[in-house]
Amino acid sequence: MTWLTPDGLAAALVVGAAVLWGFGWRGAVVLLAFFISGSLLTRFATGGGARRTARQVAANGGVAAVAAILGSWSAAMGAIAAATADTWATEFGVFSPVPPRLVTTWTRAPRGASGGVTALGTLGGMLGAGLIAVLAHHFAPRTPAPGVPVIAFVGMAGMLADSLLGATAQGLYECAACGRQTERREAACHGAVRLIKGWRWLDNDAVNLLATVVGAVLALVSTRAVS
Repeated sequence: MTWLTPDGLAAALVVGAAVLWGFGWRGAVVLLAFFISGSLLTRFATGGGARRTARQVAANGGVAAVAAILGSWSAAMGAIAAATADTWATEFGVFSPVPPRLVTTWTRAPRGASGGVTALGTLGGMLGAGLIAVLAHHFAPRTPAPGVPVIAFVGMAGMLADSLLGATAQGLYECAACGRQTERREAACHGAVRLIKGWRWLDNDAVNLLATVVGAVLALVSTRAVS
């Protein structure tokens, strides 16, 4: 599969197996909706794009897999909604005619910078969260499950958490020679980089993982509050 690296494919099979084991075909339908829609949007937005690695698959689907094993439909759907909202927001944002602004200070940010938001990207996130919310409600098992507004809301909350963490805590590095900034810990254009903002361990994959945790926890809390 050209959308995944070999280790990414192995990770996707593990995540899929966990969701299938926990919820059967109903859960698999929702998970596939996220994976297929996100992959297609990424391909369309980038004209090809890099294949997803095992780390990226785990960051976006790991929480849903654990929730499925534990039998929590609400938490799994909240995690998937957050991952979908964030992915759709990123890919829709590529086409924004207006430069992004940092979610914390509202100053202009470079395109693709973590924490940058656009109106078009936000609309994409809303649509992605809404899609998962509708599917999660339609395919929900006969157990207490959150309604469409709840899943849509927690998906958007996870997307917002991703932007906030990206703008404030995600590691940002600078090339010691030329001053070029990058979010990658590897050597930049002229060699070694130094950390200038955030936490070294908090990269984009870790931020994505935490965003899905936010979605899962909020969905679980909301379900218990109304049941």
